[in-house]
Amino acid sequence: MSELSCDIGIGGMTCASCVARVERAIGKLTDVKDVSVNLATESARVTWKSPESGALNAQEQQARLRRAVRDAGYEPLAPEHLEQAPAGAWSGFGPVAVGLLLSAPLVLPMLGDALGKHWMLPALWQFLLATPVQFILGARFYKAGWHALLAGSGNMDLLVAIGTSAGWLLSMWLWLTAADGHMVHLYFEGSAVVITLVLLGKWLEARAKRQTTDAIRALHALRPEKARVITADGEVEIPIEELLVGDRMLVLPGERFAADGVVLEGQTQVDEAMLTGEPLPVPKSVGARITGGSINGEGRVLVTVSATGTSTVLSNIIRLVEDAQAAKAPIQRLVDQVSAVFVPVVLVLALITLLAWWFTGHSLEVSLIHSVAVLVIACPCALGLATPAAIMAGTGVAAKHGVLIKDAQALEIAHKVDTVAFDKTGTLTVGQPRLISLTSVNLQNVPSSDSDDQLLMLAASLQSGSEHPLAHAVVQAAKTQSLQFVVPDDVKAVPGFGSEGHVQGRHLLLGSLRWMDSLNVPDGPWQAQAASMQADGATVSILAERSHAGVNPLAVLAFGDEPKPGVQAALKLLRQRGLRLVMISGDNKGAAQAMAARLGLQPDEVFAEVLPGDKAALVKSLQAHSTDAPHVVAFVGDGINDAPALAAADVGLAMANLNADGRRGGTDVAMQAAGITLMRGDVALVAGALEISARTVAKIRQNLFWAFAYNAAGIPLAAMGYLSPVVAGAAMALSSVSVMTNALLLKRWKP
Repeated sequence: MSELSCDIGIGGMTCASCVARVERAIGKLTDVKDVSVNLATESARVTWKSPESGALNAQEQQARLRRAVRDAGYEPLAPEHLEQAPAGAWSGFGPVAVGLLLSAPLVLPMLGDALGKHWMLPALWQFLLATPVQFILGARFYKAGWHALLAGSGNMDLLVAIGTSAGWLLSMWLWLTAADGHMVHLYFEGSAVVITLVLLGKWLEARAKRQTTDAIRALHALRPEKARVITADGEVEIPIEELLVGDRMLVLPGERFAADGVVLEGQTQVDEAMLTGEPLPVPKSVGARITGGSINGEGRVLVTVSATGTSTVLSNIIRLVEDAQAAKAPIQRLVDQVSAVFVPVVLVLALITLLAWWFTGHSLEVSLIHSVAVLVIACPCALGLATPAAIMAGTGVAAKHGVLIKDAQALEIAHKVDTVAFDKTGTLTVGQPRLISLTSVNLQNVPSSDSDDQLLMLAASLQSGSEHPLAHAVVQAAKTQSLQFVVPDDVKAVPGFGSEGHVQGRHLLLGSLRWMDSLNVPDGPWQAQAASMQADGATVSILAERSHAGVNPLAVLAFGDEPKPGVQAALKLLRQRGLRLVMISGDNKGAAQAMAARLGLQPDEVFAEVLPGDKAALVKSLQAHSTDAPHVVAFVGDGINDAPALAAADVGLAMANLNADGRRGGTDVAMQAAGITLMRGDVALVAGALEISARTVAKIRQNLFWAFAYNAAGIPLAAMGYLSPVVAGAAMALSSVSVMTNALLLKRWKP
């Protein structure tokens, strides 16, 4: 059995109770493993337990999913409905405008009473103005409320429908039973104004929702519709859906790159701000990697397409942001449990209010009005929006600044982090070490039979197929000296130690001192040389040859790396936040401590000679190292060998470094294991990721507090008769808008 997931848009949801009802309806389908409905995005993420199957099975599942949504009383929509261009500022305001026009004459007498004037409209006019609002503009509440009843649950629409219908029916009864010529006070205005205010609140809420999805729409807008391709027939413009890997794509100044690729001809500056948050253009020349969606600068370049469609970096970014916005934070599960029983409890409270006022000697008219006020003010709109609105705004603004949050759980946990562990190479350092020196080894005072150039050629040949940063440094040094290296045979990597293989019939090994010690390499003056280089902060590797007599050293290679620009200031900022900092390195202690000193780290904050497979175990030991409670540990890494540690940490942060030639190396693997991806190799983004987590969680808590506090205060006030249905309707509409507005304040955040 395998799993597959799909998204579906859902129209017509209004509150947290709707979310629970849709989840129950979809959850009843066969083979559904998990379903998460998001009120703010108006969508559902469904995970199926499904055998390997073809498109027909997937199509059948989609059909069943759409039918389940429709049977629950909601409208199934294409998941792309959020990607569409936002509607105009006044889109959808028509019904609200009609409601305001029809309700205004009903409200004027209330204002007149405050001024000592009697502007009461005749009962017939009140009926003619209020009835279209009640049954035409309010039809959506009856329809959705009826579906909720059929499903054995309740929602906001049901509360509004019952409450306003009670007010309208009471007015009809008072009007029809009044003595001839006797002017009675009717409550048509209450029902009409409540419906109008709820519609107004929903319109304002929809406008705010569109702003929370700006990040997704902006990312989709980065993809141009056409690409200019060079073919045998000359220059041809084609839709980007028809681009193939290997196509030669011509990009003029100011145009967006339609797909990922490698520069074949020309040089330019590329604006990658929307993808990485990096404000400065990045120079690109022949051989450099290009990311689709970035903007070409002043140069005309020819690019070979390397990835299209869903395989591009931009598509991966969009998928990560969509996944984060579709997911539920752990705190939302508690809210869902509360909302599942909220509406039935409110209906009981409204009935108790009605009976309490009636049995204490008040008229049925007064009792019913207070009961209606309870129904209206208790609508759980804000409750359902509190968490997803904040998560959408937080993940959206984070993506804009180069922080991709993969899941809501990472977002919720990150602000609790008290320990940050860094991989050294490529994370704290540039990750592009250079070969400082190559010194041949003389055994028993016998000069080496190989020249330094010959030894460098052998080392470069052995390392020519490796992705390791030190291997790149060896190959680059050989290229600089124009050495011609050969294709090695039987090359294999020895994780954590080095690599070995055959070059020109010689069995060569290139790796760490620790590896050489385990192989019983003969002692000699070369060991003192290596120790001296390590003390100076260099990373040392040994080139050795295996023969029938054993393993003999041939050369000592010393590598140097540099700290990333601004890394010391970034670490200082993290330390000022009260965080414990740790550096994990596979280097020897001397090299690791020397680099730590340059970075401003203390000796006890360095763990050296850590094998790749041991990083995850070290992260777990950091989590457990506490007398009170476990530490919350974040791990920051950038390579394939960091993936286990990223997964083991409470929060994994993958750093999307680009190599000198623009390649992403092992970053893609790290991104899959991490909960958060930093789209550029800037350590300062670590503090930014932790800060946006804290800001977002603060907004969630503020929203939930106000949503609960609003109901906790409003329901008793309405039950005691201090709030009219009109005031209750205005307060209810305001609560939803205030929650959305508070969440949107996150859009002002900058790292």
